[in-house]
Amino acid sequence: MEFDFTWVLLGFPVAFALGWFASQLELRQLRIQNRQTPKAYFRGLNFLLNEQQDQAIDAFIEAVQNDPDTSELHFALGNLFRRRGEYERAVRVHEHLMSRGDLTQPERDRAQHALALDFLKAGLLDRAEIALRKLEGTSYEEEARLALLSIYERSRDWEHATEIAGKLDSASHGSFSTRKAHYLCEQALAAAASGASEQALDCLQQAVSLAPASPRPMIDLAKLQSQLGRQQDAFATLLKLEKAAPQAMPLAASLLGNIAQQSGQQTAALALLNTSYEQMASIDVVEAIVKLDSAAAAPRDHYVQHLEREASLVAAARWIAGEKLGNDHQHGLLQRALDKATKPLMRYRCAACGFEATQHFWHCPGCQAWDSYPARRIEEL
Repeated sequence: MEFDFTWVLLGFPVAFALGWFASQLELRQLRIQNRQTPKAYFRGLNFLLNEQQDQAIDAFIEAVQNDPDTSELHFALGNLFRRRGEYERAVRVHEHLMSRGDLTQPERDRAQHALALDFLKAGLLDRAEIALRKLEGTSYEEEARLALLSIYERSRDWEHATEIAGKLDSASHGSFSTRKAHYLCEQALAAAASGASEQALDCLQQAVSLAPASPRPMIDLAKLQSQLGRQQDAFATLLKLEKAAPQAMPLAASLLGNIAQQSGQQTAALALLNTSYEQMASIDVVEAIVKLDSAAAAPRDHYVQHLEREASLVAAARWIAGEKLGNDHQHGLLQRALDKATKPLMRYRCAACGFEATQHFWHCPGCQAWDSYPARRIEEL
């Protein structure tokens, strides 16, 4: 039986036609996908610009499904999840990116940084720390160090905070000397609370040397010296404060008055307070002067002198408290009303976030900023 080559000749055109048809179907499908992906992407971008985050997420998910190899879509989706507070989904997106073997090193660093931000925003500080530590030597190194610094400050890990601040300082990202002085002051407080007074003194003296123009180390050092009975040393420290940071004297006025009374240096302290008051009027300085100026015929007249310089409801209330106005009942009613009115005026306000407090903070509990509280109270700002 002979083989009929006619069928072979007829089969070639049929095979060619089927192959061409299949390629056209594949090209058509590819064109459809290429059209769908940009549409989904731009639709998501449009929703994002209109602050419609739910719709934007749906559009980006569709775009990722159509083109799962596009890393930019994954980054956009992960960032959206983080902004929405859906940190678990953001972590999954960025961990998926990290698991891919086709990522370039810059994209891998970017994904590592995004993953660290997910953990940080979610409050998983231990995992955020590990993720941020892996960014050493990358283009995200400075951002990672700043984030680590924030973590260590929030967790009050002052030793690690000092380490990171030192790296930032040596990398010429601004001076962190004052920040490191604050860390030493915090360590001194902990040491003093545990009874290690000499260790606390050493930390505070280091802080003064590190940031000689910063008021906190000198004020904290004078407090500790006074508690240890070293009144002369404490007084000498506050003399240095007046020269190095005169704007901070209202914060140390009461302490200076107490130290002067215990060391018998009222005259020198009064001269120092009067000099400070001439440079910057403050109700705290006035009250310290009134307390020390017992030799004057009417020490409370200092409040009147302050009123001549500045309109102060607090000074008026302090002066009226020592005057006889009407009978005792009437005077008590007036004083109670004045005390209620002046109480909010005696607070301190953070210049960064506006958080108000009855005491002065070196580290704002609201926004975590350092040195954001002015030395003067709300009424005097």
